[in-house]
Amino acid sequence: MPTRILLVEDDAALGQQVVETLSRAGFEPHWVRDGDDARSLQPDEYSVVVLDLMLPGTYGMDLLKRYRAKSEVPVLILSARDDTADKIRALGLGADDYVTKPFFPEELLARIQACLRRPNLSSTERIVVGAITVDFEHREVIASGGTLSLTPVELEILSTLARRKGAAVTRDALVEAALDPAQESSRRTLDVHISRLRSKLGENAAQLETVWGIGYRLSEGP
Repeated sequence: MPTRILLVEDDAALGQQVVETLSRAGFEPHWVRDGDDARSLQPDEYSVVVLDLMLPGTYGMDLLKRYRAKSEVPVLILSARDDTADKIRALGLGADDYVTKPFFPEELLARIQACLRRPNLSSTERIVVGAITVDFEHREVIASGGTLSLTPVELEILSTLARRKGAAVTRDALVEAALDPAQESSRRTLDVHISRLRSKLGENAAQLETVWGIGYRLSEGP
């Protein structure tokens, strides 16, 4: 079965070139030209996402945050923006690689193949972070005090943090994953859920760290 690649690129000529390159290499590309159309897709249905930043509709960075909140699928940014700040931001939001335009097709293929060689946490049934275990198959969390009684929102927040264990996850990404980003109160509500999570984690609460100016992180602990 061919490896599915999601390409989100609004440039018709470039998109066609990438589709042809991927097809010749034996991949099965799915090309989407609009950020709003890409927003509704499920990233776990693909092995790699190749994502432009400057898109009609939803901005590429916002798509990256949305995809990363849902999945650990490798995301390769393909953009004409070569500012260091853009690269740092994209990598900080969870991008696996960043290729600037123009590029050689052989380089793009090599970068995609490198992404495919990296382990993908989305298929992992359990993730252990210090004393905290998130069991995705049974949708439960186990800490030092035993199995925790979590609400669906609390479970989604902790699951999102576990998938990015040790890395800072933005507040917007957590709201996107577990709450309603359309509600203005969601960012304030997030803090309430975090506070309740820490209370339920008990002696392991210190693993749920605040990263000032960014969001939160689930660490291995002391």
